[in-house]
Formats: sequence, structure tokens, C-alpha cells
Amino acid sequence: QLQLVESGGGAVQAGGSLRLSCTASGRTFSSYVMGWFRQAPGKEREFVAAINWTGRRTSYADSVKGRFRISRDNGKNMGYLQMNSLKPEDTAVYYCAAGGLYSAYVGPSIEYNYWGQGTQVTVSS
Repeated sequence: QLQLVESGGGAVQAGGSLRLSCTASGRTFSSYVMGWFRQAPGKEREFVAAINWTGRRTSYADSVKGRFRISRDNGKNMGYLQMNSLKPEDTAVYYCAAGGLYSAYVGPSIEYNYWGQGTQVTVSS
């Protein structure tokens, strides 16, 4: 099993920044694609960003391109989501996920087998 724990959420004004962290333990985190998803109240969970196991390939939802940056540090079993220029519509619970063992594909269609419990991000106008 791979356990994932998110942290770094909080409340921020529009235009501000937050950095989410995902701490992994258990199985070899470095072998998996890591993704970030979010779910706003009354809406379905949506893909935000993903990064392959080497950290060299990334994928972003159009709504966050140019504002968010995903990264990982396999030596520390950590993943990150740097969120800049936040908007009220970014308000959601953000989830870290992992799957796609050694996958060459990076994106929302990976079978993400492992999920964190989520961290709340609230952006006020």
C-alpha cells in the first residue's frame, strides 16, 4: 500500500499563492505517476495536474496552466503543487493521488489507485 497525506491548504485572497505538499509512505512512491485533483462543493472531482515518475513530464488542466506548477522530490517521497494567482473558482478540496506504475502517459486517464484524504483550499474575492 501507498499512503498519501496532503498538507498546505488554507484560506487566501484572490491573487495569492499556496503550496500544497503530498507526503508518501509505504510502497515506492518514485515509481508512480503523481496527480492532483480537486473537488468543489456540488461538483465532480476534476483533474488538476500530474507528473510522471521521473519528474520530467507534466500535464495540466487548461484552467490552471500558467498558474500552477507540479513537482516532486522522490528522494524525500514528496510531491508538491505550487498554486499562484489563485482565483475564487480554485476553491475546492485538493487531493493527491498516485498510480500508473512506470507509466509513459501522464494525465487524468491514469488509474490512480492511491489517494490522500484531501486538504481544503479557499480563495476569497
